[in-house]
Amino acid sequence: MKGLIGKKVGMTQVYDENGVLIPVTVVQAGPCVVTDVKTPERDGYSAIQLGFGSRKAKNVTKARAGHLAKAGLTGDKLPSVLREVRISANDAAPALGTELKADIFEANEYLDVIGTTKGRGFQGVVKRYRFGGGRASHGGAWTRRTGSIGCCEWPGNVIKGKRMPGHMGNVPRTVQNLKIVRVMAEDNVLLLKGAVPGANGGILLIRSAIKKQPAAQK
Repeated sequence: MKGLIGKKVGMTQVYDENGVLIPVTVVQAGPCVVTDVKTPERDGYSAIQLGFGSRKAKNVTKARAGHLAKAGLTGDKLPSVLREVRISANDAAPALGTELKADIFEANEYLDVIGTTKGRGFQGVVKRYRFGGGRASHGGAWTRRTGSIGCCEWPGNVIKGKRMPGHMGNVPRTVQNLKIVRVMAEDNVLLLKGAVPGANGGILLIRSAIKKQPAAQK
């Protein structure tokens, strides 16, 4: 299991060797620093904690600064984002302070990408759940409203989970099995076939696909 923290740059399109046009998402993947190694003996599971980005030391809490100092990270600039990537107990974990870059991945590998969707604010059921709404003729007056939401006698309350107006977006989402079209190692950039969640500039967690790998790696 391999993983990096990245940033969504945007979307574009490239041609493959057969001249086929492929829509791709440009992702800045790394560089990331290993800030902690979780072990079954100490933490109950195996994982590596990665740091990404840059933040002034004066804007970092003392607790986090002390945690990063254990990995040899000191100075005016410290990682602004920390994420964990689970690994197998049999995998050799990198040492603290090791820098991981986009070249840990290769073209034609498959990845799972976790991001935060765009926030849409408070929305009604027509936009949030694609309700058809009510009629516009013969009195109508409830064109974009929910309609009946409960019963009078039994159960006498609104069922939990009922689709109603509310906050839309700004939630974690995972897109699985995205193929790496190209690795631009010198720039720490990955070109992924398809779309990933979130707006441009959003933080992404990129890791090896759980369900799908190239035939050579199975």
